[in-house]
Amino acid sequence: MEETPSPPLGGNKPHLEKLTLGITRILESSPGVTEVTIIEKAPAERHMISSWEQKNNCMMPEDMKNFYLMTNGFHMTWSVKLDEHVIPLGNMAINSISKLTELNQSSMYSLPNAPTLADLEDDTYEASEDQPEKPHFDSRSVIFELDPCNGNGKVCLVYKTGKPAQDTEIWFLDRALYWHFLTDTFTAYYRLLITHLGLPQWQYAFTGYGISPQAKQWFSLYKPITYNTDLLTGETDSFMNKLDPSKVFKTKNKTVIPKKKGPVQPAGGQKGPSAPTASKASSSSANPIRK
Repeated sequence: MEETPSPPLGGNKPHLEKLTLGITRILESSPGVTEVTIIEKAPAERHMISSWEQKNNCMMPEDMKNFYLMTNGFHMTWSVKLDEHVIPLGNMAINSISKLTELNQSSMYSLPNAPTLADLEDDTYEASEDQPEKPHFDSRSVIFELDPCNGNGKVCLVYKTGKPAQDTEIWFLDRALYWHFLTDTFTAYYRLLITHLGLPQWQYAFTGYGISPQAKQWFSLYKPITYNTDLLTGETDSFMNKLDPSKVFKTKNKTVIPKKKGPVQPAGGQKGPSAPTASKASSSSANPIRK
């Protein structure tokens, strides 16, 4: 059996703490966070990696091999509790070797002459000094899916023709089929995945258009360790609410400390609205006397 749900991570399994870089302690101490769960996976065997390499005619990077020899994939989730409702929020996943499959390049439809991913590719993008050349859906690149991102896109392991066998890159393919560079190595991507806490749409922080307003709300509440919080301010201040964790996650049965009352005033002084009326009446009655 490949996967077994792990009990709450309270330090019972040190190897899981090492695998998650201790991020579980940060999550469990955050306001409203509940059900921090990691699905424990058995280590992959070396022949599984060799079979994958032979099948796909690719050499798996060494850091990625070491990861799979520790755990055959990764899946960690956490939720938040709002009032009495538990809402799934964080999701961190890396496909197992069996699901590390090449991105489908066949026809999207069963009809003859249907368009392929290569037909839909946008060739207007050019490499710049700060970003390498983007992947291609044709023979120039070999692309494998690392993480389906809950339907928000795909994180992919990319091999490029003409480069060394183990020289790979990690890219994010959004739902509009645009590519966005993430990291040069699998280890660097894994750190990004963990330190962004698996927040919804976190990969879009590395795109030109950024994360959605709804995701910004969660980012402002659970700030990722490596995220530039300056991006949460500016133009979005006009429509983004400021969340206070102490108010969002406060319990209904919390005792309210009554405020201390000031010194008791005379009965006449407590008639707030009627006091000006009385003064007006006295002033109006005093006018004829002046005359």
